[in-house]
Amino acid sequence: MSLHPFDAALQLSAQADGSLLGAATPAWANMVGPFGGITAATVVRAITDHAQCLGQPLSLTVNYVAGIALGPYVLHLRAARTKRSTQHWVFEITQAQADGSTACVLTGTALTAARRETFAMNDMPMPAVAPPHQVPVVQMPRAVEWFSRYEMRAMDGAMPQVWDGQPNSLPPETASLSQLWVRDSAGRAMDFAGLAAVADIFYPRVWLRRPRHVPAGTVSMTVYFHADAAQLAQVGGGYVLAQARGQVFRNGFFDQSGCLWSEAGVPLVTTHQLVYFKE
Repeated sequence: MSLHPFDAALQLSAQADGSLLGAATPAWANMVGPFGGITAATVVRAITDHAQCLGQPLSLTVNYVAGIALGPYVLHLRAARTKRSTQHWVFEITQAQADGSTACVLTGTALTAARRETFAMNDMPMPAVAPPHQVPVVQMPRAVEWFSRYEMRAMDGAMPQVWDGQPNSLPPETASLSQLWVRDSAGRAMDFAGLAAVADIFYPRVWLRRPRHVPAGTVSMTVYFHADAAQLAQVGGGYVLAQARGQVFRNGFFDQSGCLWSEAGVPLVTTHQLVYFKE
């Protein structure tokens, strides 16, 4: 039985020096290199599958140092410090270059933890939106392969249809806001790796704030995992509500924040990105 394209992309093989060999596959190709979310997901899978892993993912920070080419790469991963209930990880990805040298293309850190029951409160309630079946499916550009891996249903902030370069006239609170229901197009059940990928589902907010199709790409992404394994099991292959908005656009960079909720309103992830854009 063939692997789901998501799990196939996350396959890693152990090397003699302790590193892990993976590959960026065409099934997850973006405009340049692979979808950043699939690379983040691969790191999460490598950590959760590691024999020394303590607990479940709590946070992940990925720095996209350079464009990753389709093809083989090497993941270097180690537990930097293990305490009673938390564990800190550091990692980097290297890849062979056209001139035969090897260069770093990604760095990052992660935190796992043994979760325990404590005081709990949710100050990020899910916004009131139409249920998924009442929202039409977005027809995404076929030129970007990874779009076909997800079913997306946008309420607000869909990709601009007119690229006139004029800042939109909405209030700042909503001018760069997107809300969409998203799920795996083949019904794959949600897990921590899947959450890491969907946290990067949003196109650059600068395109929505000012519809000019300038080059843009994530420089750094941090994901905070609020759901535990039991809550993810309840999501299954269902929809997740994804919301993001930009914050400050200046000097060729901007930041955008996002949140993912289950259909039941459980907050799954909050995320923050720093994004580069070119004039």
